[in-house]
Amino acid sequence: MPNIHRQEKLGELMTADLSELIRTRLKDPRVGFASITRVEVSGDLRHAKVFVSVMGTPEEQKETMSGLKNASGFLRHELASRLTLRYMPELSFKLDTSIEEGARILSLINQVEQEDRARANAEQANVGEQTNIKEVE
Repeated sequence: MPNIHRQEKLGELMTADLSELIRTRLKDPRVGFASITRVEVSGDLRHAKVFVSVMGTPEEQKETMSGLKNASGFLRHELASRLTLRYMPELSFKLDTSIEEGARILSLINQVEQEDRARANAEQANVGEQTNIKEVE
């Protein structure tokens, strides 16, 4: 039976270490502005899905993911020297678009708020005009 707490703790440690390794030790020019959002470790601790958020065009994102995939052996070796585990999980990198989706949803919310304010201001102006018309009569 897998220990969920251990999986989560290992995922957090791997997130921090991978972020530092990518920032300091990885010299691949294809890897642009990438940040590790989370790591999901399997129950047997043999596989890890590394979710990466990449800022840039879709072409830059694809190049960054390709660079990370090619550097997975190096990153796994470096992690093995930092973490004490019997087996270092095999790393598979997945593009995480949650930050972009969050920004898109936030812009939609702001747009709706602006439309509501404009509609409320227009209604107040209409009510004010109707009041002025009644006073004139």
